[in-house]
Amino acid sequence: MVAFLAFLVLILCSCCGVVFVSSLNDEGAALLSFKQSIKEDPEGSLTNWNYSDETPCSWNGITCKDQRVVSVSIPKKKLSGFLSSSLGSLSELRHVNLRNNKLFGGLPSELFKPQGLQSLVLYGNFFSGTLPFEVGNLQYLQTLDLSQNFFNGSLPASLLQCKRLRNLELSHNNFSGSLPNGFGKNLVLLEKLDLSFNVFGGPIPGDLGYLSNLQGTVDLSHNMFNGSIPASLGNLPEKVYIDLTYNRLSGPIPQSGALINRGPTAFIGNPGLCGPPLKNLCSSDSEASSPSSFPYLPSNYPPQGGGKVGGRRGLSKGTVVAIIVGDVIGICVIGLLFSYCYSRICRCGKRKDENGYGFEKGGKGRKECLCFRKDESETLSENVEQYDLVPLDAQVAFDLDELLKASAFVLGKSGIGIVYKVVLEDGLTLAVRRLGEGGSQRFKEFQTEVEAIGKLRHPNIVTLKAYYWSVDEKLLIYDFIPNGNLGTAIHGKPGLVAFTPLSWSVRLKIMKGVAKGLVYLHEYSPKKYVHGDLKPSNILLGHNMEPKISDFGLGRLANIAGGSPTLQSSRMVSEKPQRGPQSSSASDAATVASVSSFSSYYHAPESLKVVKPSQKWDIYSYGVILLEMITGRSPLVQVGNSEMDLVQWMQLCIEEKKPVSDVLDPNLAQDADKEEEMIAVLKIAMACTNISPEKRPSMRHVSDALERLPLPSD
Repeated sequence: MVAFLAFLVLILCSCCGVVFVSSLNDEGAALLSFKQSIKEDPEGSLTNWNYSDETPCSWNGITCKDQRVVSVSIPKKKLSGFLSSSLGSLSELRHVNLRNNKLFGGLPSELFKPQGLQSLVLYGNFFSGTLPFEVGNLQYLQTLDLSQNFFNGSLPASLLQCKRLRNLELSHNNFSGSLPNGFGKNLVLLEKLDLSFNVFGGPIPGDLGYLSNLQGTVDLSHNMFNGSIPASLGNLPEKVYIDLTYNRLSGPIPQSGALINRGPTAFIGNPGLCGPPLKNLCSSDSEASSPSSFPYLPSNYPPQGGGKVGGRRGLSKGTVVAIIVGDVIGICVIGLLFSYCYSRICRCGKRKDENGYGFEKGGKGRKECLCFRKDESETLSENVEQYDLVPLDAQVAFDLDELLKASAFVLGKSGIGIVYKVVLEDGLTLAVRRLGEGGSQRFKEFQTEVEAIGKLRHPNIVTLKAYYWSVDEKLLIYDFIPNGNLGTAIHGKPGLVAFTPLSWSVRLKIMKGVAKGLVYLHEYSPKKYVHGDLKPSNILLGHNMEPKISDFGLGRLANIAGGSPTLQSSRMVSEKPQRGPQSSSASDAATVASVSSFSSYYHAPESLKVVKPSQKWDIYSYGVILLEMITGRSPLVQVGNSEMDLVQWMQLCIEEKKPVSDVLDPNLAQDADKEEEMIAVLKIAMACTNISPEKRPSMRHVSDALERLPLPSD
């Protein structure tokens, strides 16, 4: 009897078990099938996925509507395994987000069965294989992000059926082949297009010009597109940046619409391209400038008529009279101009300074008088003297007298002059750099250079407000930036043990700001400038810790002013900090002008061999700064009894597979939840510090990558 009861209990339990298991609906069973395909779940993201629930709506990463699964979102959980086809049975599925995991294998065609799917985000995994033809079933798809995987093959023509697509991001894969015919005409709603770092080939479709909704950067860089650049790309919105770098494009660069005023950095890496903004002219351009290319003139040109002298047409009386009258008028105009100029120039006998230059002073409305000796007449432009403060900003309301009467404190010294913190009587605070005395007097060259720099206006670049030039003084007047420089913010001030380390959010803000400033210099400034000496000590921090790139063009100006070493020559030696007298009033920015003893470690390797700086130099320097901000280490790292630069140390850590915690700045421990973002920045830094300049990304590409951070928490 006891045995029978025990048997009965066992049967009842088994029945209950069957009922318990079968209580989970079909969608829950499909998701559990997906769970079984996951081999590793180190963070336990799927631990509450089990048979005990009637529906999966309370499970981690699952969102339901009317008890139907509409979203599967499990990003950044280090899941390892393959993608189960069972997800395709979720008929109401709208969103799939599995980015930044370790999933591998191909995409099952069943995944594309839910025709209402709107977003498929698989960024940052190890998926491979081709994009299934069935992707065309997703007529409501708006976002397809397969970036940073190992997909290959051509894009299926069926992709063009996804006419609601707004974001197509396929960068850093191995996609190949030509883009499907009708790419631009069918996907007219696209707002984001990133095909970079693949092996797409063939010509760029001319119908890309139909994509009038595009925003930000259209990135076709680092592929194998060939042929000419379609002129229709100029039809894209003018604010769109078109990155065509490192392809196999050839022929002239169309000068229309969105292609106008783009710097050469948008086209480099295409040896066959020619014409503006590149320096190499197209063959047709050079032919057009030669006499042989002028139109053929027929034998009856000019028209026959009138008298002939020696077979040539003679001048009529009316023509001769007109020429004489024109000459007389011209002589009169020249005489009037000469008289006016003479009235504006003082006679040399009035008053002269010790160098033989005549001048008068009349307060703020002072008139300058220029005079030169007979033996100096041929070099007037090299010897003009400037006796007043020249404003470069319409808001400058102070003059030289006010500047010289103001309170001044030494901020620091360097090989290129002294920097002062100057406080005017009205409380306005400025930073004034004195370039030194004497040297060659090349005023016109200095004036051209300094006024070009003064036109630069960007929130992440220090504004040059005014300048002063004389034989004895050369001054540059800038906005004063109150929170010191980035080097101090990362490592603290020399001699002070305690300091408040920067949080990750502030560091990321600084990284983004510096990148934007460099993009402006490289692409939007009048001369597509190169900074050439970027380092933490010349990245200043404003009231809200916003970064301001300083010392731009300083080496060039110092060289023109004379008496200072050129920037290039300073690269050959290690700079040492020189401490000048400092006031306690300047303690908030005591290192604004200090020179880093590690300056040379921010310079690109090729800078020791190539005289002319390139934008790739700045990108390398920026990469070193990123590494310094992530690791908290100086650019020269002590390893045992030896030393190596920060880039080499980082490469060693990667080779030795050291844990991330050994690399990151210990002061960032409180931001441990942002580790994925830090790793993303680390990858950007390593790309920027590639030993090969050609393989470094453009600052535009870097800035766009940083703008994707912080990563969404979903």
